[in-house]
Amino acid sequence: MKWLERNDKCWCGSGLKAKKCNCGIETKLAQMAAKGYMIPDKSLLKSEETIEGMRASGKVTSMILDEVAALIKPDVSTEEINTFVHNRTLEMGGVPAPLNYHGFPKSTCTSINEVICHGIPSPDRFLKEGDIINVDVTTILNGYYSDASRMYFVGEVSESAKRLVEKTKECLEIGLSVVKPLATTNEIGIAIENYALQNGYSVVEDFGGHGLGKVFHEDPFVFHFDTGEPGMILLPGMTFTIEPMINEGEFDCKVLSDNWTAVTLDGKLSAQWEYTLVVTADGAEIIAK
Repeated sequence: MKWLERNDKCWCGSGLKAKKCNCGIETKLAQMAAKGYMIPDKSLLKSEETIEGMRASGKVTSMILDEVAALIKPDVSTEEINTFVHNRTLEMGGVPAPLNYHGFPKSTCTSINEVICHGIPSPDRFLKEGDIINVDVTTILNGYYSDASRMYFVGEVSESAKRLVEKTKECLEIGLSVVKPLATTNEIGIAIENYALQNGYSVVEDFGGHGLGKVFHEDPFVFHFDTGEPGMILLPGMTFTIEPMINEGEFDCKVLSDNWTAVTLDGKLSAQWEYTLVVTADGAEIIAK
């Protein structure tokens, strides 16, 4: 609460200095802090320069995900997808953030069917008719990060697979709709979990969204279910991902012996969509999708 000085811009996004703004946000924050809500550190509120850098990075990420769609067909290996993502990122002046991140060996994640996240591309894994696949792209451009993923259908897929993918995207959109100043990270999780349960699905609890900017991962951690805790207060300038992982069956998962690939414990399908966003004065702006 002490770090907003009189000459700093107000948290509310008005553009006015704190001493000139009459929004009452400091009083509201004090009241919420007293109830156990976490106040974000000042470093989590990004400057316009950082946000603009992330927007440029996000354009690269989103464009690559657009272009990947042409590769999603039977008999294409996930290594081919990785090679395409790697080369296109470099061609557009970026760096693929996943490559060698904590030992991850590839430039993108390819998660098929029961794979929840962090699937490692391989020359031996070929797409098959009826598969669903998530491709996760994270770009570093001029030091700024953006992170997004999409689901794709391989040829004709079952109606149940199609419904899972569609409802998972709706979960993300519903979580996004909650974002605004003085909302909280847990409200995002509550909204996503409620919608998933209404549609007969479960929400993976072992992974979540994350802050990013000039680093890959930072606060806040965004759970996609109700943790029962107050969560962190959202303020203009905060940048993070929302990336719900929704399962057909139970939410339980396990990580394979490669120490990366997470799969559903019951072998049923999982789907995921991911956006990078920035909190604005009246909601959220999508930076990458």
